[in-house]
Amino acid sequence: VTCIEVVEAYVERIREVNPLINAVVRDRFEEALQEARQVDRLLSEGPGDDYLEEKFPLLGVPVTVKEAFSLHGMPNTSGLVNRRNVVATSDATVVSRLKQAGAIPLGVTNCSELCMWYESSNRVYGRTNNPYDLQRIVGGSSGGEGSVLAAACSVVGVGSDIGGSIRMPAFFNGVFGHKPTTGVVPNDGQFPNAQGLQTSFLCTGPMCRYAEDLELMLRVMAGPGVNKLKLNEKVLLEKIKFHCMDHDGGSVFVSPVDKEILQAQKKVVEHLEGELGVQVQRVAIHKMKYSFQIWSAMMSSKDSNGQEAQLFTDLLGDHGKPVWPLWELMKWLVGMSSHTLPAIALGLTEKLMKLNPGGNAKLVSMGKSLQEEMEALLGPDGVLLYPSHPTVAPRHHSPICMPFNFAYTAIFNVLGLPVTQCPLGLSSEGLPLGIQLVAAPYNDHLTLAVARYLEKAFGGWVLPGKA
Repeated sequence: VTCIEVVEAYVERIREVNPLINAVVRDRFEEALQEARQVDRLLSEGPGDDYLEEKFPLLGVPVTVKEAFSLHGMPNTSGLVNRRNVVATSDATVVSRLKQAGAIPLGVTNCSELCMWYESSNRVYGRTNNPYDLQRIVGGSSGGEGSVLAAACSVVGVGSDIGGSIRMPAFFNGVFGHKPTTGVVPNDGQFPNAQGLQTSFLCTGPMCRYAEDLELMLRVMAGPGVNKLKLNEKVLLEKIKFHCMDHDGGSVFVSPVDKEILQAQKKVVEHLEGELGVQVQRVAIHKMKYSFQIWSAMMSSKDSNGQEAQLFTDLLGDHGKPVWPLWELMKWLVGMSSHTLPAIALGLTEKLMKLNPGGNAKLVSMGKSLQEEMEALLGPDGVLLYPSHPTVAPRHHSPICMPFNFAYTAIFNVLGLPVTQCPLGLSSEGLPLGIQLVAAPYNDHLTLAVARYLEKAFGGWVLPGKA
């Protein structure tokens, strides 16, 4: 098929399903079709396939980008009403690299307000819906991206993740998402960007329907940074030391893990043991019970230069006056606030966190020792199987009742470990199941290899409406 046919097919698909899912918040279809014609022209001139594959590994591939990233000519609000007139005048580094590799951006996708909540809904673009059940959430903050990929409106996408913002949407929407080892893929060109210690927790990474696309995307997005990874090493799955942990040990802040998620994880263990002949080691890491508290304390602590993380209330004001969360809550109750309830609640929580510096310091040191324990456990050849979230995609608004469930993904941001979320078919209600594959720093090649294997074994992405 020609590139123009491919791009037209995806444009058609977005036009067909976007009114239901509200995932693409601004498109660039005209430019994309023009770029597709240029690709076809280049192919007809025939400079040779090997040359093209080397120079443009993503030639003509339709891609979507989370709206928090700069994509030239597209809005870059991150769902903040104050920024609704902001239009990107340049490309984020990863976007620029994808374009240089030949990818064709179709548009930008929805996120949560300021990318800090796990339901993608804001006062600029409204709410994004899950293609498997429109009454369910898509996760956040890269929720539009998860939804658009699951609905087969795009081939690959760009997400970012500081508490699970790639992996939760990938899980809820039944696609693949990879949070790389920290510091491999550049984060610049997104809003908000991390400051202080948070720069070592924020990761930009690939999301896609097919496991084999993760590595190609990662290579392009990382650029020269890819040399830190061992992507050229052949992985022998039989030689991997597999560990399995069913839940966090029973945190009071977090829901218990759904039976069907545990069942899916059990099937993975049985499959690995039966087919690969490996022994999957059950582990119980006590400190994981405090995942939310550790993440929260580390997110608000100072870096080695004493620089504090930027306050969320300052970001809400976006270069204006910082927002007073209590006042915003009063306004919200009478329908007058331009912010979402989760954003206001996060502003209030931030104020409370500042009241206990002693407790925070203890949690930070607990986080450091958990990191050492985890790296010692995983070593050069280990992969940990761990739930992606305690529940399948919840109904709209219900995350407000269980706001800390994202701890299942967030803990790995502050530990700096690479993680791949891998889909595992659908639940009895027709909602995606999945699992996180975790390795030691710079061992991304292990989790990517296991994801490819599990895709073959469990079927990977399932077209919504097919079951």
